[in-house]
Amino acid sequence: MAVGSVVAALTALVLLILIRFLYILRWSGKPLHGKSWRTYSTLIVLGSGGHTAEMLNLLSVLQKDRFTPRFYIAAATDNMSLQKARMMEDSLINAAGVKVEETAKYLQIYRSREVGQSYVTSVWTTLVATAHALYLMIQLRPEVILCNGPGTCIPLCAIAFLFKVLGIRWSSIFYMESIARVKRLSLSGLLLYKLQVADQFFVQWPELQRKYPRAEYVGCLM
Repeated sequence: MAVGSVVAALTALVLLILIRFLYILRWSGKPLHGKSWRTYSTLIVLGSGGHTAEMLNLLSVLQKDRFTPRFYIAAATDNMSLQKARMMEDSLINAAGVKVEETAKYLQIYRSREVGQSYVTSVWTTLVATAHALYLMIQLRPEVILCNGPGTCIPLCAIAFLFKVLGIRWSSIFYMESIARVKRLSLSGLLLYKLQVADQFFVQWPELQRKYPRAEYVGCLM
């Protein structure tokens, strides 16, 4: 009797999660709604190897007054990305006359795997990075996530998607594939595309859009 009740409860729970999951897939990709004064807390994932330069270029056309506060995050071993983001924010703040603390925050996250690190040892570092990402997401709970390929975005986006399924927080994930990717997606992009984690997925080359039809071609932004 007790075993039957447990099985029934677990079955009901699985069904509820499945229904919620299908609901998420149905409504993911919808444009942000709200009145003109509505603001969205925004998490911006930066990365070395050109990712930060592309992201900052993209942010130059972002409505700063609507996507605020902004949380910039980069790998703990990336010493340049947050400095570049701070310089960009400082130039905007100087023009607007607003204090830095009121508009932007700068954070670091552990990397799942360093370049050249063995896959065996990366199991532990991936667990640590995921736990750190969970801690940051609980703290920040962003409404919008912007990313363009660095591996640090994967645990953050995965946790954001899990929060959606559990009804904790709805974060709209926007992924812009790097301009360096002409014929194939990056590993990060491929994961977010195949698993349908990103709400909107953008590519900068028509070859990619033809190969991945759910992506939206926006042209070269650099």
